Amino acid sequence: MGAVLRWNTVAVAVVVGIAIVTAVWWAGPGVLGTASAAQGTVAQATVTKGAECSAADPQETVEITLDGRKRTGTLDACGHDPNDRVDVTVPASAGDGDTQDIQVHLADVVTGHDGVRRPVGLALLALSCLGGGTYAFLVRRGPRRDAAAGVS
Repeated sequence: MGAVLRWNTVAVAVVVGIAIVTAVWWAGPGVLGTASAAQGTVAQATVTKGAECSAADPQETVEITLDGRKRTGTLDACGHDPNDRVDVTVPASAGDGDTQDIQVHLADVVTGHDGVRRPVGLALLALSCLGGGTYAFLVRRGPRRDAAAGVS
């Protein structure tokens, strides 16, 4: 007969799993790879030259009005038609020069950031703790013998 599994053995695995998930949750968003928000000013831009989404590194040309002056910028996006209006994030380091091309990003998109990354990461961590606890349970329990098959 295999060893009888006691409640305290299962409780230790459960408590360790809960402690791991809680520690990661308290550690903050950086543990699961959440990117920080882009710094800059949100402005409305008009697309002057669109880009096809089939291109390797699509970049569109936009016109932005900053402090009453029109500036040209490069938007890392695709699929917009000329004269489409989009909200963009203009970096704080854009400067005052008229000749400088400004690299802008869509305002509602932050590269590498997803709102569900943290909850999904915590759920996957909890599932991995459950998997580890199940494995520890099976190792502790040992092999099972099938009484109906007549194995002795």
